[in-house]
Amino acid sequence: MSDAAQSRPAKPPRTQLRVGRLVKAHGLKGALKLELYTDDPDGRFVPGATFTLQVPTSSPWHGKTLTVREFRWMNSHAVAFFEGVDDRSGAEELVRAILWIDEDAASAPAEDDAWYDHQLVGLDVVRDGEVVGRVARVDHMPAQDLLTVTVGEREVLVPFVKAIVPEVDVTAGRVVVTPPPGLFEDLPPAADDEPEPADTKAEAADATPDEDDHRED
Repeated sequence: MSDAAQSRPAKPPRTQLRVGRLVKAHGLKGALKLELYTDDPDGRFVPGATFTLQVPTSSPWHGKTLTVREFRWMNSHAVAFFEGVDDRSGAEELVRAILWIDEDAASAPAEDDAWYDHQLVGLDVVRDGEVVGRVARVDHMPAQDLLTVTVGEREVLVPFVKAIVPEVDVTAGRVVVTPPPGLFEDLPPAADDEPEPADTKAEAADATPDEDDHRED
């Protein structure tokens, strides 16, 4: 290896920002309605903007990118046309796809209450002032995002919603959670499920009439 190759700076890590999800085919010409995860859709979805797709491996679009041909608003709904998607059947192949765009690793998201995945992974998870785990990854599901939290040797899936994760402090290295009972620990058994005390069973046995007591001589 040459000295020049050895001194070449390392390539910065690739980070991405999730900006939208394709929710429904619209019309017959390949348009798709968008669920937006950005405060600047008109700036993000300009003609020529290209997105990485998050789709199932079985999708014909797996491993491909999607380029905006046209973006418009229709009855307050964001609608986009994309290169290579020319009819309704083509659009339906993309329903539920999540759109990602490359961002500089050193930049911060423009949206309020929005973070890159790499900013969340590794943060301590704090409940009632105590660290209970650490964020292992972020899963982006159709309904909502989930924080996968490592707690000892197991993983807990925490819905990434304001009611359960009211505070994210990247600078302090923590997320604060207010989970419902049973999310981080097993709930105690209900009263009806509690085992019957051994002495109670013994008393019941003593109270059971012996068949010999009713035998005629």
